Amino acid sequence: MYAENIFKFALALALAIIPACIWGYIFWKKQVGQKKMLFQTFVAGAVFVTPLLLYKYLWQYFPWINAFQYTKNLGADIIGFSSFQILPLNVIVTFMLVGVIEEIAKLLAVKTTDKKRICSIDDAIEMAVMAALGFAFLENILYFYHIMEARGVDGIVYPFIFRSLFSTFAHIMFSGVLGYYYGMALFATQEMQDKHNRKRWPIIRIISQIFHFKKNVLFHHEKITEGLIIAISLHAVFNIFLEMNWTFLIVPFLTGGYILVSYLLERKESHKVYCMVDNNRND
Repeated sequence: MYAENIFKFALALALAIIPACIWGYIFWKKQVGQKKMLFQTFVAGAVFVTPLLLYKYLWQYFPWINAFQYTKNLGADIIGFSSFQILPLNVIVTFMLVGVIEEIAKLLAVKTTDKKRICSIDDAIEMAVMAALGFAFLENILYFYHIMEARGVDGIVYPFIFRSLFSTFAHIMFSGVLGYYYGMALFATQEMQDKHNRKRWPIIRIISQIFHFKKNVLFHHEKITEGLIIAISLHAVFNIFLEMNWTFLIVPFLTGGYILVSYLLERKESHKVYCMVDNNRND
């Protein structure tokens, strides 16, 4: 039994490496430097799965910390539609919560990177993508192992194909968008800030004046919050498609996501260098 478990774990590890290498190469080659930092961010993304595993492990000892148990009480009646079963409210809230937890974890992985070595918005997107790949890598190992435990080795083929093609890239898409906004927050020029400040909602301007928030600080946090909201929403939509078995929507959804991330990487402003380029960036 012990040898069988070791075999299943080794196989899960080998299978998880495949999509990580393929997707990693696609985005790795877009970044001409900072290879060491890309790898470090990949590792950080994998490491930041462990606090979530610990949190889930503690549910059996402290059930009250399981936030998901509270979403079960959210019936359709709460939003006034007793017969509304197409998309139950508890499904929406549950997967929004999943998105919040996972996207914040990946953002924290990116933030462990030395900010002084992130010199462009493109760098920030690349770091976010690699953090997502690291996160998906460890998640895939655990998922493949549990599938083999439940269904045997023969039952791993379809889950492997689906997670390699779709779930892994979904993580990349969510974090790539968030990385763009994180880069905007780090490198927004004064002109961009002023333009943003002119368009800011009146209530935000009033709050900033009352509490004397600095415009650059407010802009920084607004951009990160905006990126988080978009990433979390995309994450929730993808999970809802899976939960409701709307698989016919997944391909167009992720195709649009690939186009979006590629567009953000190719934008002229994404390539503008905002810090001194170190000749040893590849170290």
